[in-house]
Amino acid sequence: MSTEDLIETIDALGKPKLAVVGDLILDHYVFGAVSRISPEAPIPVLHVRREEDRLGGAANVAANILSLGGDAALVGAIGRDEPGSRFRKLAGKASGLSLAAAQTTTRPTVLKTRMVSQNQQMLRVDREEPGALAAAELKEVTARALQSLAGVRALVISDYGKGVITPESSQAMIAAASKAGVPVIVDPKGRDYSRYKGATAVTPNRAEAEAATGIDCATMEGVEAAGRKLCRELKLKAAVITLSAQGVAVIPARGKLAHFPAQARSVYDVTGAGDTFIAAFAMCVAGGAELNTAARIANYAAALKVARFGAVAITREELRRSVISAHEGFDHAGKVMTHAELVEALVPHRRHGERIVFTNGCFDLLHQGHVTYLNFCRGQGDVVVIGLNSDASVRRLKGPTRPVNEAEARARVLAALSDVDYVTVFEEDTPDQLIRELRPDVLVKGEDWSGKKVAGASFVESTGGRVVFAPLVQGKSTSNMIEKAKGPGGRARSKPAGKKVKAAK
Repeated sequence: MSTEDLIETIDALGKPKLAVVGDLILDHYVFGAVSRISPEAPIPVLHVRREEDRLGGAANVAANILSLGGDAALVGAIGRDEPGSRFRKLAGKASGLSLAAAQTTTRPTVLKTRMVSQNQQMLRVDREEPGALAAAELKEVTARALQSLAGVRALVISDYGKGVITPESSQAMIAAASKAGVPVIVDPKGRDYSRYKGATAVTPNRAEAEAATGIDCATMEGVEAAGRKLCRELKLKAAVITLSAQGVAVIPARGKLAHFPAQARSVYDVTGAGDTFIAAFAMCVAGGAELNTAARIANYAAALKVARFGAVAITREELRRSVISAHEGFDHAGKVMTHAELVEALVPHRRHGERIVFTNGCFDLLHQGHVTYLNFCRGQGDVVVIGLNSDASVRRLKGPTRPVNEAEARARVLAALSDVDYVTVFEEDTPDQLIRELRPDVLVKGEDWSGKKVAGASFVESTGGRVVFAPLVQGKSTSNMIEKAKGPGGRARSKPAGKKVKAAK
C-alpha cells in the first residue's frame, strides 16, 4: 500500500465510536528539580514545582481514540476514594468520552505516581490491590460493557491485569461483540490467553508473545511461529506482535506474515506506547481498514508517542504528517506548522490538560546554549512551541548578513530535537501577535530579558499564565560562533539566506 493510500485511510476514518473496556488507572506526575543529595540517605532531593493527573491504563487508550478523532465509551472500575473522584473529574473534561465506571468498595482506585526531573522518571510509586473484583462488582462491569456495545464500530479490551478482565467477563464481551458484528481488539496480559478466544486480533509485544506461547521470539521465524499458535488456539483473524525497535509483525490466521519496520525516532519515553498503538489500530479497523493497513498506521502512531514524555495522546493530523514526512525522508517535518495549523493542533493538548510552553528566537546556528535553553523550556510544561523569526525578520534584527541558515533549515533542525514539539515561523519583529493566537500557559525568555519589556508577557499573565526566565550558558551564542569562525584577522563569508518558509498570517 502506497503512502497516498495510507493518507487516504487516515482521512477517511471519520468519527467512529469505539468501546474500551479494561483497567482504569489514574496517572499522577510530580515534576520538580534535583539540585542536591539528601543528608539523610544517598538519594536525590526532588524540589516539587508542579503536579498533574492524567488518564491511564484503558483510559489512556480512550484518550488516544478521542485525540485521533473518534468517540469512546469507557468501562471499568474505580474506587470510592479521592483518586477515584479525581479520575471522574478528569474524564468528565474529555469531550467525546462517556464513562461507565463501576464504583468498587473492595479496593482503591489504581494510582501510579511518577517522580520526574528533567523529564526523566526518578521513581514510580504504585497504589493498588491486585486480584479480581468482587463477584457483584465484576457482574456490574460486565453488564456495563455489554451495554456499551450499542452503536460502536469496534471493542478494545485493555487488560492491565488489575482484575477487571477475567475469563468470564472477557468471553461474555467477545461473544456479544461477535454476535453484533463488532471487531474485538485485545491488548493482552499474563500467560493464559484463553480468555481472549474468539477475538479479532491480539496485540502483545515480543516478550508477552513469548510468555503466552513458550516460543522464543528472538527471530522473525519465532515471531511467526508464536503468532500462528495464537491464531490457531484462540481462533483469531490475526496476531499483531509489536517488536519495539523492529516495528510490528502481522501474522494472519491464513496468509503470509507482514513485517513493518519501526519508524526512526529518538526514544524519549515508552510510557503508553502500547495504548497509542492499539488505539490507532482499533480506529483503523473501525474505519474498515484491513489489518495490515491498520498495523502500518498504528506503527507510525506508536513512533510519535515514544518521542514524547509521559502518557500523551496523538492527534490525527500529527499522524497524517508523520506518514507524509517518513515518505519524504524527514521524520520530524510534521512538527513544523503554519499558525492556523498550530492553533488547531494545540486543541487536543489543552483538552487533556497539558501545559503549553512558548518561546521564540532566531536559532540561527544551533549551539549548546540553545539546547540547554530548550531543555529548560521542556521542564516548564508538557508541550514546547517555538516561534521562529523568518529570514526577513532576522535580517531586520541582526543585519544583512544574517541569518546564516534559511528559515526552513532552522525549523527542521529545531524539529529534530526531542525537547521541541512544534515550530512555526513568524514574519513580525516580535511574536506578540503569535502569542495572542496560541495563548500559551508559560512564556519563556532568557534571563538577560529579566527587567525588560517582554513581547507577549502582559497578555500571557492576563490569561492566568506565567513568564519564566531561563538561565543562560555564558559565552555560547551564534555571534560568538561566527566571530570564532573568522579566525585571527579573518573575515567570515556569508551568503544571504535563500529559500524562504512562508509564515501564516
